[in-house]
Amino acid sequence: MWARRLGSPCIRARRSINSIANGTNGCSPTLLLGINNRRAVPAVQYRANSSSTTINGTTYKTDSWFNVPQNVIDKVPRRLHLQKDHPVYITRQIIESVFPAPTYKYHNTFNPIVTTHQNFDSLGFPKDHPGRAKSDTYYINSETLLRTHTSAHQADVFRANLSDGYLISADVYRRDEVDRSHYPIFHQMEGARSWDRANAANGGDIAAAIWSDLEKLPKHNIEVQDPNPPFHDERNPRQTDHHSPAEAEALAAHLKRSLELMVVEIFSRAKAAARRADPSFVDEPLQVRWVEAYFPFTSPSWELEVYYSGDWLEVLGCGVVKQDIYINAGVPNQLGWAFGIGLDRIAMLLFQIPDIRLFWSQDERFLNQFKGVSDDLNSLKRFVPFSKYPACAKDVSFWLRPSSAAGGNTKANVHDFHENDVMEIVRSVAGDVVEDVRLVDEFTHPKTGRKSMCYRINYRSLERTLTNEETNDLHNKVNSALVEKLGVEIR
Repeated sequence: MWARRLGSPCIRARRSINSIANGTNGCSPTLLLGINNRRAVPAVQYRANSSSTTINGTTYKTDSWFNVPQNVIDKVPRRLHLQKDHPVYITRQIIESVFPAPTYKYHNTFNPIVTTHQNFDSLGFPKDHPGRAKSDTYYINSETLLRTHTSAHQADVFRANLSDGYLISADVYRRDEVDRSHYPIFHQMEGARSWDRANAANGGDIAAAIWSDLEKLPKHNIEVQDPNPPFHDERNPRQTDHHSPAEAEALAAHLKRSLELMVVEIFSRAKAAARRADPSFVDEPLQVRWVEAYFPFTSPSWELEVYYSGDWLEVLGCGVVKQDIYINAGVPNQLGWAFGIGLDRIAMLLFQIPDIRLFWSQDERFLNQFKGVSDDLNSLKRFVPFSKYPACAKDVSFWLRPSSAAGGNTKANVHDFHENDVMEIVRSVAGDVVEDVRLVDEFTHPKTGRKSMCYRINYRSLERTLTNEETNDLHNKVNSALVEKLGVEIR
């Protein structure tokens, strides 16, 4: 995947200055999941009612790997990117307009349940990659899971070879922290453009064919900072066994022009919405810059950043597709580029939506603000908050099990504590009335070596004021679930 988020599931070797919406999960699919330094540890266990579970009308066998909570299962059919007039749908629509058919084919209805081969093996994830851990991924059984990125479908689309380019938009699933910019379900778009050596004119001059297609693209007048060469043998290498210098340069140029045009479309609409909301909005000239990057599935690779509202925002990841992916998909004569972008993050910027939970709201005060925009994108306007209900913060402190490594056990092969387990339990019990959960204190007993953790849970409904009785009841249930599922000792 392009990353856990570009700034969030963008667990990368390098972090840029900022990221949209403070790192809303989702930036990009495959080409970014990259470097994840989290340890692969067991997650809290969720038991199916029997040896099977039903998701979106289909029954699947479960085993000891099953860890999908019911609140996630219930949302699988929602598919926000297909709901007309929803901000995520509108964002998808805006991006698709830059990549027209028939050159690009749109794939928006792929099943979110995929095999481990599709999600990991087809993309070259090593067997010990942290992204495979139950602490990160929702498993139905050891061979089946809820996709963690749109790139789970990449090899299949390349193999089908239905068009020169494609866009995949989909809901994706990851166990993650709880705050206003992260949610266990979010939406990604992945795009790719390929050329076939067998179809190139002039004796198979594929570089000339790519440059010819580049000349057919629209031009723009934005300022582009791109100080680095198209590839660098050490920092950002081309695939020397597969691509000539001329081919690598042509692919980079076509990729960059295509994605610059996408950014112009997105941010021009964001600025127009800002002017409609505030006539005094200062319209600064749009600037973009290309930053060398590393992603496991592209080389050379880049991140694209945009200067907007006084800061550089990381928007997407991209690069020249690793040739092994084409070879393994049965289309070895093809070469091309790909990119990934988080739809939720872009939608939060476009509409100035402050909390990712709002995307899942069925409150008409939210949904009515976007009615008709799908049919008239020029009517796009910023979200107007209808209220902000009071928050209620409550702390939970507990001792970790002494049998865990984090709890003080120094024996080999001891399972560690993972924070995502806490997050998942809180979400499963309290759902969307939790605004955020954060660690506020840690303590290791000097004599026993046992470790204590204190988390602050901020309860706040998006739709009404919670009563003290309701909040206390939820918090007591969270405490009980932590004891039951993690074996902790409440302090």
